[in-house]
Formats: sequence, C-alpha cells, structure tokens
Amino acid sequence: MFTPAGITALIIASSFAAGLNVYATVLTLGLLARTRFVVLPPGLDALGHTWVLITCAILFAIEFFADKIPAFDLIWNLFHTLVRVPLAALVAYHAGSQLSPEGQLLATVLCAAIALAAHSSKIAVRAAVTPSPEPISNIALSTSEDALAISLTWFATHHPIAAAGIAIALMLIAGLTAHQLIRAVRRLLKRAFPPLSNQT
Repeated sequence: MFTPAGITALIIASSFAAGLNVYATVLTLGLLARTRFVVLPPGLDALGHTWVLITCAILFAIEFFADKIPAFDLIWNLFHTLVRVPLAALVAYHAGSQLSPEGQLLATVLCAAIALAAHSSKIAVRAAVTPSPEPISNIALSTSEDALAISLTWFATHHPIAAAGIAIALMLIAGLTAHQLIRAVRRLLKRAFPPLSNQT
C-alpha cells in the first residue's frame, strides 16, 4: 500500500523514466498492474488493460529500433516531445488520485517538468553523440536508456523513496552532462567556423 509520500516518490521516478522511454515505462507499470505482482495506486489500474499493454508493446518495439538509428533518432526524439511529457503528466495525474486535489495537480505539473528535463537531456546527449561515424555509441546509449527506464520504474514500485532519490540524482547528472556537451559542441563550432572579424 502506497502512502502519499510513496505515491509522490513513485510519480517522480516514473516521470523521469518516461522522459527516457515512455512506452517502456507505461508497459512496465501496466504489466505490474495486470499481474498484481505489486499493488499500485488505484489510479494506475487502467494501465493493465489489454489494449494499453498491446499498444505500448508495439510502440516500444518500434522505438527500440528507431531510437538506435543515428540522425533519425534525433527526429524521433524531437517528435516525442509531444508524446513523452503529456503521457508522463497523465500517468502522474492518475497515480495521484489518492492525493488532495491540490497535491494531485502539483504532482502532475512537477512530473511533467521532470519528464521534460529528462527528455531534453536525452536529446542534448544524442545531438552530441550522433555525429560520431560509428553507430555503436548510439546503440549502446539507447539500450542503456531503455534498461534504465524499465529498471527504475520497477524499482520505484518496490522502493519509491529510494527510486525518487535516484531519479533526482540522475536528473542533475544528466543536466550537467548535457550542459558540458553543449559547451563542447559550441567550442568545436567556433573553431570550425571562426567569426568573420578574426578572418579580416
């Protein structure tokens, strides 16, 4: 049985996971709800419906391959800004059905922001890795994100507070990493294309 603190922590961790791979996150929660392996908050029961599981399984399979193709993965991830953040907010809203109306709304907004932060960091890292001529780094990075989304979601259903702490720490690390990568790319671009004033 989840306490209000546990529900909030579950929402935080699953929102970060959704920012990486929303289909894997919803599929994991849905399978847990369907099998009753873990008693999830009542608002998440709908994720165990057959049509939800089938849809998420198909979309996860498509993303598993699409997200590993250099350059195309950037288009895929940019498009999924319109998918991951709203779906993470929707899951958070339903998961918080036992919270007060104010708490439910706050949790929804907070977790949409967390999903957006995780998603944005993912895009920034991908933008830095994509120019690499070999596809191995892209494949390894995508596979790691998939595994993290699934394992963090599962862990959050058993140890929500610890999982929320991990998600927050990963969000900070991802943000710092993305910031450093963006700075490195800017430095490379300045070297490759020096200002016109330096050429006169």
